[in-house]
Amino acid sequence: MPRRVSQFPEAAKDSAPGALREPKFFSTQISKARRFYLGPAGGRDPLIIVCGGCEYCAPDYRIHRSDFPYYSIEFVAEGRGWLTLRNRRRPLTPGAVFAYGPGMPHDIRSFPDRPLMKYFVDFLGRRGRQLLKASGLERGRIVPYSLPNQIQQLFEDLISAGLRQSRFSRAICAAIVEQMLLRIAESAVSQGATATPVFATYQRCRHYLETHYGEMRKLSEVAARCHIDPAYLCRLFSRYDHQSPYRYLIRLKMCDAAQRLQMPGALVKQVAGAIGFDDPFQFSRTFRRIYGVSPQKFVQLRRRI
Repeated sequence: MPRRVSQFPEAAKDSAPGALREPKFFSTQISKARRFYLGPAGGRDPLIIVCGGCEYCAPDYRIHRSDFPYYSIEFVAEGRGWLTLRNRRRPLTPGAVFAYGPGMPHDIRSFPDRPLMKYFVDFLGRRGRQLLKASGLERGRIVPYSLPNQIQQLFEDLISAGLRQSRFSRAICAAIVEQMLLRIAESAVSQGATATPVFATYQRCRHYLETHYGEMRKLSEVAARCHIDPAYLCRLFSRYDHQSPYRYLIRLKMCDAAQRLQMPGALVKQVAGAIGFDDPFQFSRTFRRIYGVSPQKFVQLRRRI
Protein backbone atom coordinates (compact mmCIF):
# COMPACT_ATOMS: atom_id res chain seq x y z
CA MET A 1 0.00 0.00 0.00
CA PRO A 2 1.30 3.52 -0.72
CA ARG A 3 2.71 5.28 2.30
CA ARG A 4 0.68 8.27 3.41
CA VAL A 5 2.59 11.43 4.08
CA SER A 6 2.41 13.15 7.44
CA GLN A 7 0.32 16.29 7.47
CA PHE A 8 2.29 18.07 10.18
CA PRO A 9 4.95 20.62 9.17
CA GLU A 10 7.49 19.74 11.82
CA ALA A 11 11.16 20.38 11.19
CA ALA A 12 14.23 20.06 13.36
CA LYS A 13 17.46 22.03 13.28
CA ASP A 14 20.16 20.43 11.18
CA SER A 15 23.76 20.23 12.26
CA ALA A 16 24.70 23.14 9.97
CA PRO A 17 23.95 26.55 11.52
CA GLY A 18 20.80 28.10 10.10
CA ALA A 19 19.83 25.00 8.12
CA LEU A 20 16.56 23.14 8.51
CA ARG A 21 15.88 19.49 7.88
CA GLU A 22 13.19 18.53 5.43
CA PRO A 23 9.75 18.53 7.10
CA LYS A 24 7.83 15.31 7.64
CA PHE A 25 5.15 16.24 5.10
CA PHE A 26 7.66 15.94 2.25
CA SER A 27 6.92 12.77 0.30
CA THR A 28 9.35 9.84 0.45
CA GLN A 29 7.75 8.16 -2.58
CA ILE A 30 10.19 9.71 -5.02
CA SER A 31 13.13 8.52 -7.08
CA LYS A 32 14.94 11.86 -6.72
CA ALA A 33 14.19 15.44 -5.76
CA ARG A 34 15.56 18.95 -5.30
CA ARG A 35 13.71 20.61 -2.41
CA PHE A 36 14.25 23.45 0.04
CA TYR A 37 12.60 24.31 3.35
CA LEU A 38 12.69 27.83 4.80
CA GLY A 39 10.11 27.24 7.53
CA PRO A 40 6.96 29.25 8.36
CA ALA A 41 8.52 32.49 9.62
CA GLY A 42 6.66 34.71 12.03
CA GLY A 43 5.56 38.24 11.28
CA ARG A 44 2.89 39.66 9.04
CA ASP A 45 4.53 39.55 5.63
CA PRO A 46 1.88 39.43 2.89
CA LEU A 47 3.57 36.44 1.20
CA ILE A 48 5.72 33.94 3.11
CA ILE A 49 7.36 31.08 1.21
CA VAL A 50 7.65 27.95 3.34
CA CYS A 51 9.16 25.41 0.96
CA GLY A 52 9.30 24.25 -2.63
CA GLY A 53 11.04 21.94 -5.04
CA CYS A 54 10.99 19.46 -7.89
CA GLU A 55 10.04 15.80 -7.41
CA TYR A 56 10.50 12.79 -9.67
CA CYS A 57 7.71 10.57 -8.40
CA ALA A 58 8.01 6.83 -7.82
CA PRO A 59 5.53 4.56 -9.65
CA ASP A 60 3.52 4.12 -6.43
CA TYR A 61 3.51 7.83 -5.58
CA ARG A 62 0.43 8.98 -3.73
CA ILE A 63 -0.37 12.00 -1.55
CA HIS A 64 -3.61 11.75 0.42
CA ARG A 65 -4.44 14.55 2.85
CA SER A 66 -7.67 15.69 4.43
CA ASP A 67 -6.12 19.08 5.18
CA PHE A 68 -2.91 21.08 4.68
CA PRO A 69 -1.68 24.10 6.67
CA TYR A 70 -0.31 26.03 3.67
CA TYR A 71 -1.42 27.15 0.24
CA SER A 72 0.30 25.07 -2.42
CA ILE A 73 0.80 25.37 -6.18
CA GLU A 74 1.91 22.37 -8.21
CA PHE A 75 3.01 22.20 -11.85
CA VAL A 76 3.24 18.96 -13.85
CA ALA A 77 6.29 18.96 -16.15
CA GLU A 78 6.29 15.32 -17.23
CA GLY A 79 4.33 12.11 -16.83
CA ARG A 80 0.69 11.38 -16.07
CA GLY A 81 -1.44 11.05 -12.96
CA TRP A 82 -4.74 11.74 -11.23
CA LEU A 83 -5.85 14.59 -9.00
CA THR A 84 -8.91 14.38 -6.74
CA LEU A 85 -9.83 17.83 -5.46
CA ARG A 86 -13.17 19.04 -4.10
CA ASN A 87 -14.54 15.51 -4.72
CA ARG A 88 -13.72 15.72 -8.43
CA ARG A 89 -11.24 13.34 -10.05
CA ARG A 90 -9.35 14.71 -13.05
CA PRO A 91 -6.30 13.64 -15.09
CA LEU A 92 -2.93 15.30 -14.68
CA THR A 93 -0.93 15.87 -17.85
CA PRO A 94 2.19 17.94 -18.70
CA GLY A 95 1.51 21.66 -18.45
CA ALA A 96 -1.18 21.33 -15.78
CA VAL A 97 -1.16 23.77 -12.85
CA PHE A 98 -3.31 23.29 -9.76
CA ALA A 99 -3.50 24.49 -6.17
CA TYR A 100 -4.88 23.45 -2.79
CA GLY A 101 -4.76 24.78 0.73
CA PRO A 102 -6.26 24.75 4.22
CA GLY A 103 -9.55 22.90 4.43
CA MET A 104 -9.20 21.39 0.94
CA PRO A 105 -8.85 17.55 0.90
CA HIS A 106 -6.73 16.34 -1.98
CA ASP A 107 -5.40 13.10 -3.43
CA ILE A 108 -2.55 13.04 -5.99
CA ARG A 109 -1.48 9.83 -7.71
CA SER A 110 1.08 9.02 -10.40
CA PHE A 111 0.61 6.57 -13.26
CA PRO A 112 2.99 3.64 -12.57
CA ASP A 113 4.09 3.45 -16.23
CA ARG A 114 4.54 7.23 -16.64
CA PRO A 115 5.48 8.66 -13.23
CA LEU A 116 4.98 12.34 -12.62
CA MET A 117 7.78 14.87 -12.56
CA LYS A 118 6.35 17.95 -10.90
CA TYR A 119 7.24 21.19 -9.16
CA PHE A 120 5.61 22.62 -6.03
CA VAL A 121 5.71 25.60 -3.70
CA ASP A 122 3.97 26.05 -0.33
CA PHE A 123 3.27 29.49 1.12
CA LEU A 124 1.26 31.63 3.55
CA GLY A 125 -0.10 35.18 3.59
CA ARG A 126 -2.97 37.33 2.38
CA ARG A 127 -1.14 38.34 -0.82
CA GLY A 128 -0.86 34.68 -1.74
CA ARG A 129 -4.61 34.20 -1.27
CA GLN A 130 -5.37 37.26 -3.40
CA LEU A 131 -3.17 36.04 -6.24
CA LEU A 132 -4.61 32.53 -6.10
CA LYS A 133 -8.07 34.01 -6.46
CA ALA A 134 -6.99 36.16 -9.40
CA SER A 135 -5.45 33.16 -11.16
CA GLY A 136 -8.58 31.04 -10.81
CA LEU A 137 -6.65 28.36 -8.91
CA GLU A 138 -8.39 29.08 -5.60
CA ARG A 139 -11.56 27.33 -6.80
CA GLY A 140 -9.78 24.01 -7.24
CA ARG A 141 -9.40 24.18 -11.02
CA ILE A 142 -6.68 22.52 -13.07
CA VAL A 143 -5.31 25.25 -15.32
CA PRO A 144 -3.50 24.13 -18.50
CA TYR A 145 -0.66 26.65 -18.83
CA SER A 146 0.05 27.81 -22.39
CA LEU A 147 3.76 28.57 -21.78
CA PRO A 148 4.99 25.60 -19.72
CA ASN A 149 8.67 26.37 -20.10
CA GLN A 150 8.09 29.84 -18.66
CA ILE A 151 6.62 28.56 -15.40
CA GLN A 152 9.17 25.74 -15.24
CA GLN A 153 12.00 28.28 -15.37
CA LEU A 154 10.39 30.30 -12.59
CA PHE A 155 10.27 27.16 -10.46
CA GLU A 156 13.94 26.47 -11.24
CA ASP A 157 14.82 30.02 -10.16
CA LEU A 158 12.75 29.52 -7.01
CA ILE A 159 14.58 26.30 -6.10
CA SER A 160 17.99 27.91 -6.67
CA ALA A 161 17.07 30.84 -4.41
CA GLY A 162 15.62 28.58 -1.73
CA LEU A 163 18.61 26.25 -1.66
CA ARG A 164 21.04 29.13 -1.15
CA GLN A 165 19.56 29.68 2.33
CA SER A 166 20.88 33.25 2.44
CA ARG A 167 19.34 36.11 4.41
CA PHE A 168 17.75 37.26 1.16
CA SER A 169 16.26 33.88 0.22
CA ARG A 170 12.80 34.56 1.66
CA ALA A 171 12.41 37.89 -0.11
CA ILE A 172 13.70 36.54 -3.44
CA CYS A 173 11.46 33.46 -3.24
CA ALA A 174 8.43 35.61 -2.43
CA ALA A 175 9.14 37.83 -5.45
CA ILE A 176 9.46 34.80 -7.73
CA VAL A 177 6.21 33.25 -6.51
CA GLU A 178 4.36 36.55 -6.90
CA GLN A 179 5.59 36.77 -10.48
CA MET A 180 4.61 33.14 -11.03
CA LEU A 181 1.04 33.71 -9.84
CA LEU A 182 0.71 36.87 -11.92
CA ARG A 183 1.95 34.98 -14.98
CA ILE A 184 -0.58 32.21 -14.37
CA ALA A 185 -3.38 34.76 -14.02
CA GLU A 186 -2.26 36.48 -17.23
CA SER A 187 -1.56 33.48 -19.45
CA ALA A 188 -3.71 30.60 -18.19
CA VAL A 189 -5.90 29.22 -20.97
CA SER A 190 -8.95 27.00 -21.07
CA GLN A 191 -8.76 23.34 -22.04
CA GLY A 192 -10.60 24.13 -25.25
CA ALA A 193 -8.03 26.71 -26.34
CA THR A 194 -5.20 24.16 -26.16
CA ALA A 195 -7.13 21.34 -27.84
CA THR A 196 -5.88 22.24 -31.32
CA PRO A 197 -3.71 20.25 -33.76
CA VAL A 198 -1.01 22.94 -33.66
CA PHE A 199 -0.75 22.91 -29.86
CA ALA A 200 -0.84 19.09 -29.89
CA THR A 201 2.13 19.08 -32.29
CA TYR A 202 4.02 21.45 -30.01
CA GLN A 203 3.28 19.25 -26.98
CA ARG A 204 4.43 16.15 -28.89
CA CYS A 205 7.71 17.80 -29.90
CA ARG A 206 8.30 19.18 -26.43
CA HIS A 207 7.69 15.77 -24.85
CA TYR A 208 10.11 14.17 -27.31
CA LEU A 209 12.76 16.70 -26.37
CA GLU A 210 12.19 16.05 -22.67
CA THR A 211 12.62 12.30 -23.06
CA HIS A 212 15.42 12.16 -25.68
CA TYR A 213 17.50 15.32 -25.10
CA GLY A 214 20.56 13.28 -24.18
CA GLU A 215 20.72 11.79 -27.69
CA MET A 216 20.42 15.06 -29.65
CA ARG A 217 22.86 17.88 -30.31
CA LYS A 218 21.48 19.94 -33.23
CA LEU A 219 18.18 21.55 -34.13
CA SER A 220 18.06 19.54 -37.37
CA GLU A 221 18.20 16.31 -35.36
CA VAL A 222 15.32 17.44 -33.17
CA ALA A 223 13.17 18.35 -36.17
CA ALA A 224 13.97 15.09 -37.97
CA ARG A 225 13.04 13.02 -34.95
CA CYS A 226 9.77 14.93 -34.61
CA HIS A 227 9.05 14.54 -38.35
CA ILE A 228 8.57 18.25 -39.01
CA ASP A 229 10.48 21.04 -40.74
CA PRO A 230 13.10 22.87 -38.56
CA ALA A 231 11.57 26.26 -39.37
CA TYR A 232 8.11 25.06 -38.30
CA LEU A 233 9.55 23.63 -35.09
CA CYS A 234 11.06 27.04 -34.31
CA ARG A 235 7.73 28.76 -34.96
CA LEU A 236 5.95 26.36 -32.59
CA PHE A 237 8.39 27.08 -29.76
CA SER A 238 8.36 30.80 -30.47
CA ARG A 239 4.57 30.80 -30.18
CA TYR A 240 4.12 28.59 -27.12
CA ASP A 241 7.47 28.75 -25.28
CA HIS A 242 8.90 32.17 -26.29
CA GLN A 243 12.28 30.55 -26.94
CA SER A 244 13.96 28.40 -29.59
CA PRO A 245 13.80 24.59 -29.39
CA TYR A 246 17.60 24.52 -29.33
CA ARG A 247 17.69 26.77 -26.27
CA TYR A 248 15.16 24.49 -24.59
CA LEU A 249 17.32 21.47 -25.51
CA ILE A 250 20.35 23.09 -23.89
CA ARG A 251 18.37 23.97 -20.73
CA LEU A 252 17.22 20.34 -20.43
CA LYS A 253 20.79 19.14 -20.76
CA MET A 254 22.07 21.62 -18.18
CA CYS A 255 19.27 20.80 -15.73
CA ASP A 256 20.24 17.13 -16.01
CA ALA A 257 23.90 18.05 -15.59
CA ALA A 258 23.16 20.03 -12.41
CA GLN A 259 21.43 16.99 -10.91
CA ARG A 260 24.26 14.64 -11.93
CA LEU A 261 26.90 16.96 -10.46
CA GLN A 262 25.22 16.64 -7.07
CA MET A 263 25.86 12.89 -6.97
CA PRO A 264 28.80 11.77 -4.78
CA GLY A 265 32.00 11.35 -6.79
CA ALA A 266 30.60 12.97 -9.94
CA LEU A 267 33.29 14.10 -12.43
CA VAL A 268 32.73 17.01 -14.80
CA LYS A 269 34.10 15.06 -17.80
CA GLN A 270 31.78 12.11 -17.14
CA VAL A 271 28.73 14.35 -16.67
CA ALA A 272 29.54 16.18 -19.92
CA GLY A 273 29.72 12.90 -21.84
CA ALA A 274 26.51 11.60 -20.31
CA ILE A 275 24.48 14.51 -21.72
CA GLY A 276 26.09 14.54 -25.17
CA PHE A 277 29.11 16.87 -24.85
CA ASP A 278 32.37 15.45 -26.26
CA ASP A 279 34.30 18.55 -25.18
CA PRO A 280 34.31 19.18 -21.39
CA PHE A 281 35.43 22.79 -21.95
CA GLN A 282 32.44 23.51 -24.19
CA PHE A 283 30.23 21.90 -21.54
CA SER A 284 31.73 24.11 -18.83
CA ARG A 285 31.19 27.27 -20.89
CA THR A 286 27.58 26.31 -21.57
CA PHE A 287 26.94 25.43 -17.93
CA ARG A 288 28.37 28.79 -16.80
CA ARG A 289 26.19 30.63 -19.32
CA ILE A 290 23.04 28.99 -17.91
CA TYR A 291 23.80 28.96 -14.17
CA GLY A 292 26.32 31.78 -13.80
CA VAL A 293 29.00 29.55 -12.24
CA SER A 294 31.33 26.84 -13.52
CA PRO A 295 30.47 23.16 -12.86
CA GLN A 296 33.34 22.99 -10.36
CA LYS A 297 32.06 26.03 -8.46
CA PHE A 298 28.53 24.63 -8.57
CA VAL A 299 29.72 21.44 -6.86
CA GLN A 300 31.52 23.46 -4.17
CA LEU A 301 28.44 25.57 -3.45
CA ARG A 302 26.17 22.51 -3.20
CA ARG A 303 28.54 20.90 -0.67
CA ARG A 304 28.11 23.90 1.65
CA ILE A 305 24.31 23.53 1.79
